[in-house]
Amino acid sequence: MDKGKAVMGTGRRWAVEFSDQSTVPSSRDILDPPGFSRASQEQDDSANSRQKKDAEATWKLQKAWEVAQSPFKNLMMMGFMMWMAGNTVHLFSIGITFSALWQPISALQSVGKIFEPFKDNKVELLMPKLVFLALNLGGLALGVWKLNTLGLLPTHASDWVSSLPPPQLNTRAEDLFSTDESASLVF
Repeated sequence: MDKGKAVMGTGRRWAVEFSDQSTVPSSRDILDPPGFSRASQEQDDSANSRQKKDAEATWKLQKAWEVAQSPFKNLMMMGFMMWMAGNTVHLFSIGITFSALWQPISALQSVGKIFEPFKDNKVELLMPKLVFLALNLGGLALGVWKLNTLGLLPTHASDWVSSLPPPQLNTRAEDLFSTDESASLVF
């Protein structure tokens, strides 16, 4: 007998029948023992999934707080760099100061994106966002303070003199030497 003909002629030699056509009772037909409940297994599964969700929410809240407190490290480093730059106006001190202003401004603009991965119904993000905003506003205030110490902020009247109109002078002699008793010249 040829091997090739035997295999092809009889069909499959190895086959498994998955349908149960026996008369032996299956495990579905047997009653559960006393004290055993299939519902308890489902409750255990739901309790496990609930615990996993709670653990994930706790992890997200912890990471959100870490992100919220991260500007504090940047604030300390920028303060040190500004102190090292000194109070004279030169390229390095101006560059450090504008960097200290730019970083908080860009962080304040992207608060929603920064805290997007931590959004969850069980995670309250209001306090971490407020801490993040406060620390970035502190960094912005530090940059503005450095601008002021460098003298780059117009805080005195002399800084605005060029934009003020010139004062009007009275050149009439009568106005200079009035005969009013309230106006007297003291020499």
